[in-house]
Amino acid sequence: MKFTYKDKPIKAFGVPNIEKSQKFERLPKELREKLPNLEFLGRRTPGARIGFRTDAPTFTVRVELETLSPDIGMSIYTCQSACVYLGARQKSKFLGIVNPKSYETKNFEKAFNKPEGMDEITIWLPRNEVISNVEIEIPDGYKIEAPTPYKYSLPAIYYGSSITEQAVAANQCASYNALISRHLDLDYYNFGFSGSCKGEVEMADFINTLDFSLFVYDYDHNAPTVEHLMATHEPFYKKIREKNPTVPIIMITRPTATFGEDARARRDVVKATYENAIKNGDKNVYFIDGEDFFKDFDDKEVCFIDTIHPTDLGFYKMTELIEPVIKEALASFDRTDV
Repeated sequence: MKFTYKDKPIKAFGVPNIEKSQKFERLPKELREKLPNLEFLGRRTPGARIGFRTDAPTFTVRVELETLSPDIGMSIYTCQSACVYLGARQKSKFLGIVNPKSYETKNFEKAFNKPEGMDEITIWLPRNEVISNVEIEIPDGYKIEAPTPYKYSLPAIYYGSSITEQAVAANQCASYNALISRHLDLDYYNFGFSGSCKGEVEMADFINTLDFSLFVYDYDHNAPTVEHLMATHEPFYKKIREKNPTVPIIMITRPTATFGEDARARRDVVKATYENAIKNGDKNVYFIDGEDFFKDFDDKEVCFIDTIHPTDLGFYKMTELIEPVIKEALASFDRTDV
């Protein structure tokens, strides 16, 4: 029996409006036309997942890519491959990877074996490419069912730089937002846009069309100047808050191996947004200082590949600080469907 990502009971996560559009894309065409620098980035899908349950002892995953392009900072295992996990999300284990054999191969597949009995399967899709199709095949005579709903089924939204977009984790499951998703059983949308996250009002308007459980943003890395960040950061917060009066908002500043004058100036802008929100009575805002991620770690350099982008160790250190704040924020959110 064969199923595509469009066929029930297969379910896609991390891709807004996929049931309506039937496309793997983070941003709709109308928004990409308004923000042309996000045309390609808005179509690729870091954080996208496919889930199902099956009792089949074997299954095959096939992936077809529309694009295929090398990335100077990451391997084919991160950018063009899919990672397969077995078991309930909070206890899931890595089962294997489905990867192209070369940078000339857009169609690839792999068969997986698993224990007898009904099991949860989660497929984390490629980070860097536009995905044309994903197909699942199981032997005849076995069952395939919808995945178990996430414990926190209303997604979190992460908006930020290439670090938010999972650069440069060894694979897409090692980024801080993916780790938090697995640890807390939390669905999420990844709106990280490498080098292109500028706090545009059009992006805030789009986010406000979605339903979400909390909002995390950290785009100071991508703001062209401190002045640009100052002009956009608080208005972006206010725009989100205007439509979502009770949703927790977490403001984070950049992680980096060495904090200089520019990083601290940007941190001050973000903190000012947070402090002004508190002064105005907002009880659902949180602030995380990027300088705190590695302050107690002597060898900060091993947490980064280039002093900017975290390694897997760097992402893990970020998770240690961010995850408790998200857990607290979710506990404070009184929506019954979270």
